Amino acid sequence: MRIISGLYKSRKIIAPKNLPVRPTTDMAKESLFNILNNLYYFDEIRVLDLFAGTGNISYEFASRGTEQITSVDQDFGCIKFINQTAEKFEMPIQTIKSDVFKFLEKTTIQSNIIFADPPYNFSNEHFAKIPELVFQNNLLLQDGVLILEHSKHTNLSSLNHYNYSKSYGGNMFSFFEHAES
Repeated sequence: MRIISGLYKSRKIIAPKNLPVRPTTDMAKESLFNILNNLYYFDEIRVLDLFAGTGNISYEFASRGTEQITSVDQDFGCIKFINQTAEKFEMPIQTIKSDVFKFLEKTTIQSNIIFADPPYNFSNEHFAKIPELVFQNNLLLQDGVLILEHSKHTNLSSLNHYNYSKSYGGNMFSFFEHAES
């Protein structure tokens, strides 16, 4: 994987092969950040990266100037790798080793962007639980967006707070926001 833009642009990060991950492709990540770049000043936001895996998304935010990034994953190897990479590049990433659903039930961390990249084989019930917990526990700031990455074969448009989806190859990003008042 490589960092697309910012301070660490073009840096390649090689994750250990034994991590249980499926990193977001560079093409999909670049497209996602093109959308976000038009919505936010990266140095003014807080980011929560759920099912963080290799930390790919967290590194991209850090490279673009985000100073408040929390990465959550239940795999010790993933958390260790994110910590090592963040330390190497002096990135402001806080890691939390936890089951994401238990974390969402208990945390009070509010963010502008919550990014979740759960396993593609999740059931629709598991996918639905993520926005349910995020909005129920008021974890998304008013101007914020929850982005769920999933397979193009999964349709999340019936979920509460769903706004729209964008497809990039086999990847899909679904965006969830507060309802307009």
